Order: sequence, then C-alpha cells, then structure tokens
Amino acid sequence: MADAALVLTGSPSLAPLLARGALLSPFKRPAPDARFPRTRLVLPALRVDLARLAAYERVCGFPTGDDALPPTYPHVLGFPLAMRLMSGRDFPLPLLGLVHTSITITRHRVMPATGAYELTVGVEGLAAHRRGTEATVVTEVREGGAVVWESRSTYLARHRTRRPAEAVPEEVRKPLPAVAEWRLAEDVGRRYAASSGDRNPIHLHPLTARLFGFPRAIAHGMWTVARCLAAHGTPDSCHVRARFRAPVLLPGTVTYAARDGRFELRGREDRIHLTGDVYPT
Repeated sequence: MADAALVLTGSPSLAPLLARGALLSPFKRPAPDARFPRTRLVLPALRVDLARLAAYERVCGFPTGDDALPPTYPHVLGFPLAMRLMSGRDFPLPLLGLVHTSITITRHRVMPATGAYELTVGVEGLAAHRRGTEATVVTEVREGGAVVWESRSTYLARHRTRRPAEAVPEEVRKPLPAVAEWRLAEDVGRRYAASSGDRNPIHLHPLTARLFGFPRAIAHGMWTVARCLAAHGTPDSCHVRARFRAPVLLPGTVTYAARDGRFELRGREDRIHLTGDVYPT
C-alpha cells in the first residue's frame, strides 16, 4: 500500500470529484514512470446505508434482507476514496477516458451488513501497458483490526507509448456452456448509478454516452461482475478475478455462461464482454 495515511471524517461526494477529474484531465501527462500519490486514505468506523444496499442488491440480482454484504459491495464503499485519489492533481493519469480493465477480490469471511468497518484505499503503482499506462488501486476493509476483504483494480489510460505495441497472445479459454440469457433494460446504468453513486455519464443516457464515443449508454463494468456473481454464487471465503473485455450496450441482450468456478458474459456473435473465475480460499 502507500506510505502515509490520511484519515477522513466521511466518504467523499463523487460528483465534485468527477468534475475535478474532468477539468484536470487535459493537463495530465501519463507515463509508467510518473510520480503518483503515496497517501493511503482511511475511513474509520464506516457503517453501511441499508437502504442503498437493498437498492444495490435488487439491481444486481443479489437476495435482499440477508445480513451479509455481497462480495462486490465493498468496492462500492471504497470507490469514492479511489476517486478522490484518481481525480487529484498528483495522480498522473487523466480521469476522462480511464478504463477499468480488471479486478481481483479476496473475501476472507462473510461481512455483516450491520457491522462497523475501517476502509483503506491507496494507489499501489503504475505499469507500462501496450496501449498506455495502467494504475493499480488497492482497497482493504478491516473489522476489529483484521483484513476481511481486499481488492486490486487496474485502470488503463490509453496514450502513445515509446515503443510500438506488441501483440499480446489472448488467453485461450474454451467457450463456457450458456446458462441464461439476460435482456438488459435501458435504465440499468441509471439504477446502478443511484445505488452505487457512480454517475459517470457514459452509463446514464445515450446522449451523454455519445459525447464519449459510445452509440448508447453502457453498463457499469462492476455491475456485470456483480450480476454474474449473483447468478454464480460465492463461498463465504473466496477469491474472485474478473477482466473487462468489451462494453455492454444498453439496452441489450447478453448470455451468461458458467462452468465450475469460471463464468463469462457474451454478446452478439459470441463477443466476450467479461471473463472471470471464483473459487474458495
């Protein structure tokens, strides 16, 4: 994690952070050797808003009313802290156009929804990517001093690199058997935004999505992971890996496929939107 800790008194508001990040984006100079913020943001004695949690569970397909957080929900709790770091002047990657490319999650035990937690978020580092520079953001959740949940998310800023992009062989994965076909409504992005606070305009409306080059609004990547895990199920103690491969346009139809611990989301002509796996630890 990072070097120094900054303790917050409350979760930051996302809207001003999005605005600040957008304004500063044209002035950023991304590079894998750039300096990045070393400060860990800490939010102690965090309690979950149960009404927002229920809305999140409904839009993602998790059962409501259980006194246990879905495995992806701590990401929602940590996202405002990550945004505070990534929208700052000292973060070298532009927030506009930043793409969430992967997430790994380790849940050490079931987390009661009524518990009190300490949340810590920091930037672990930058790395060269064939399409630009990738940042890794680490989130940890503690209960009683012990880490009960942790994740690593990678975010890619596309830009010209000093050397030509090398062809990276795709991971060879046999197609998984189809389990269900999901017809996604046009308002999925807005419903998820209301429950998670992530109101990135590419997810909300076709008009705002077109400003960023998308023909229609696209689903949040973390919604696709959550929806797959809600269908797949997760052990109490588990490790999850997911890679975001292509955006899911809204409205649209996707195929959820799974076998054993692997899952994927496919679109038209078997285009892969998401691949992942989950297994007990």
